Amino acid sequence: MMAPDRRWLIWLAVVTALLVAVAASAQDRFTDNGDGTVTDHKLNVMWSKTDNNGDIEWKQAVRWVKYTFPDTLEKKYDNWRLPTLAELKSLYIKDAEYDGYESDCGQRVKIVPAIRISCGWVWSSNVESITAAVFNFQRGIYYTDRMVHRRAHRALPVRDLD
Repeated sequence: MMAPDRRWLIWLAVVTALLVAVAASAQDRFTDNGDGTVTDHKLNVMWSKTDNNGDIEWKQAVRWVKYTFPDTLEKKYDNWRLPTLAELKSLYIKDAEYDGYESDCGQRVKIVPAIRISCGWVWSSNVESITAAVFNFQRGIYYTDRMVHRRAHRALPVRDLD
């Protein structure tokens, strides 16, 4: 029979190994491409490292992502779009230990460190009539808002790699 002290050490070693593996896999999810984009290996997409840096309504966001943003990159990629709500949710860090960072508009946001947003609300491609879903990276929730609203809303480009 194993001594209680040894069981405790083995348990601690296993938990530590699991935590290190989880942290490593989170870091392995994103690769900085060195050109203003990051590759997301979990979703098989490429993200812009930053948003549009200003208030934007939904229709403007669609046009900015598709026509303006690609010209800001040295390397040309096609098929940029607004992300789905599910894609945005995957960038939110739920961990209570993670403080996130203060965005340019003063909101504290909890998004993966590989991506920097200038304010906490990001438009999605999920639409219904005159509204679109917006993900709130301050609270980790989404809501729908009229497409003409722009205050604190941002556009974060994404493209499929397939």
